[in-house]
Amino acid sequence: MNLEALFQQQTALPSIPKVVQEVIESFNNESVSIEEIGKKLAADQVLSAKILRLANSSYYHVSRTIGTVEDAVLMLGFMTVRTLVVSTGMAGSFKKLPGVDLKLFWRYSLDTAVVAKWLAKRIKVNSDFAFTVGLMHAIGQLVMHAGMPEQALQVDKVAGPLDARRLDVERKSFGYDFSDVGAELAKRWRFPDEFSQVIKSFPQPLEGKFDQFAAIVHLAAWRARAEENKYSADELESTFPADVAEKLGLKFDVFTEEMPPLAELSEGMQELIN
Repeated sequence: MNLEALFQQQTALPSIPKVVQEVIESFNNESVSIEEIGKKLAADQVLSAKILRLANSSYYHVSRTIGTVEDAVLMLGFMTVRTLVVSTGMAGSFKKLPGVDLKLFWRYSLDTAVVAKWLAKRIKVNSDFAFTVGLMHAIGQLVMHAGMPEQALQVDKVAGPLDARRLDVERKSFGYDFSDVGAELAKRWRFPDEFSQVIKSFPQPLEGKFDQFAAIVHLAAWRARAEENKYSADELESTFPADVAEKLGLKFDVFTEEMPPLAELSEGMQELIN
């Protein structure tokens, strides 16, 4: 099944709440106001409850209780709330998929997101963007399992969702991989072009025009995969994408000595995916 045929499958494209779609579109609108977004979010009870839980979670260390969505937007900042809304919207859009452990998938994706955010802060680029695109980078896998379950399950037998060979196996099987699917989904969900570009480029960030964010997500995905697969110190070192890290001015010891444990980086963020 080619990429176009995959997206023609009714089951492939998850629906996202209208308010999430509006928030995504606000990425392209510089003049959107905090009040406007706050009002839209407050009208969605499930989403506003989640944002308030997150705003009051240990992750943000706020000094007082945040009681309204408007307060949350003011306290956390527009970019952060926008990131949370899009992230919760995505995590809730796929309910059950044959052959997919969604809990594992979102835990891995969240780990990728928090590592991407940490790396982005370290090299002083937009950390909210790095977080969102890190959380989204593998979403193409879900689209493939939803739209072509039998073929996706065949690939699972050869290389599971967190296998480093997964992208190659998909490319050999279908002529495209989950990064191509994720990039196409980002376009169809009307994310800014930069999201699609990073998702498409993250598997091979040194090919073509270099993109810092694609390199950050590549490294973050490696680190999250290592966490989930419980790599030993030797396995960490032998699989480390040194050439990608070097391009960002990062060394191996940044990941082993400077970066906090992943459980600490993501503490309080589990609300996003539960």
